Amino acid sequence: MISILSAIIVIGVLVLVHEFGHYVVAKYFDVKVLKFSIGFGPKLFGIKGKETEYLISSVPLGGYVKLYGEDDSEEVKEEKERAFSFQHPFKRIAIVFAGPFFNFLFAFLVFFVINTVGYKTVSTKIGDIKEDYPAAIAGIKKGDRVLSIDGTRVTTWEELSKIIKSKPERELNIELERENQKMQFRVTPLMEKTKNLFGEDVYTPVLGIVSSDELIKISYPLPTALIKSASQVYELTRLTVVTVIKLVQRVVPVSSLGGPIMITKLAGETAKTGAISFILFMALLSVNLGVLNLLPIPILDGGHMVIFSYELITGRKVSERFKEVYTYVGIFIIILLTITVFYNDIMKVFFGK
Repeated sequence: MISILSAIIVIGVLVLVHEFGHYVVAKYFDVKVLKFSIGFGPKLFGIKGKETEYLISSVPLGGYVKLYGEDDSEEVKEEKERAFSFQHPFKRIAIVFAGPFFNFLFAFLVFFVINTVGYKTVSTKIGDIKEDYPAAIAGIKKGDRVLSIDGTRVTTWEELSKIIKSKPERELNIELERENQKMQFRVTPLMEKTKNLFGEDVYTPVLGIVSSDELIKISYPLPTALIKSASQVYELTRLTVVTVIKLVQRVVPVSSLGGPIMITKLAGETAKTGAISFILFMALLSVNLGVLNLLPIPILDGGHMVIFSYELITGRKVSERFKEVYTYVGIFIIILLTITVFYNDIMKVFFGK
């Protein structure tokens, strides 16, 4: 029950954010919005505004904003200046792009609040030392706390790992604290063959140190929080894009894709670990949703942007025949992906494969 409720909250919030992006920019350009729906299918609940009907629909797997004159084929007799299809291509691109942009903005705001308020993370205290690795050979011991690397202060294990990985095969000047005394060590990382997130063999610089279980609360001043939050959104976006590329290259198997059932399972698990984990999970999914919607797949936001960009560059509208075929291709791709992720979810959740 917790998993289902958590998933409804996650999907509901992310859809609301995404569709609100379309809605608010359409309103800014004075394009008439006919419907704003959370969910698809038959209406469960609705409120009629001045010109927009706000809906909660029965299938909670998405949502939509219905714009006046959304399709070129629609007959527009009145208020042509407020019809979507009569807007300049730049305005149509902006309205379509606003959905994914608000997903990125939502993730940024989540990270910014958490970075400002503070969160718990693993400290730089060393929990164990691997024998015959550079750290052990240099004399670093279990219980030591890393203070800085090459003059750069580190307070979290994440910061420590990032610096080490950025300086392969370079001697590092490491400042430690041991029994309230500061000590200096010079250590050259060992290049070790490991697997990355995509299962590929890569060589990673390692010292042979293992983190402890010690947690510390860390927060950042506003300017630093802004920069760090933007960096986190960028890294998540880059990782999502790389994952899509690896899927196309068949490096990442299609069986790794997940859908609503897997989201429900993960939402429940993160909700049980605490509010911050749950909110961060939403931020992660929000970035994924933003990137996936920008893919140049027909019927997705990215697919619409391809058509509008063509019109912007050439000054000509694409033919109705092309749009019809383009839409059918998009529907086919989406149906294929939907079947795939549901199959993967069922095999993973119910059969453990």
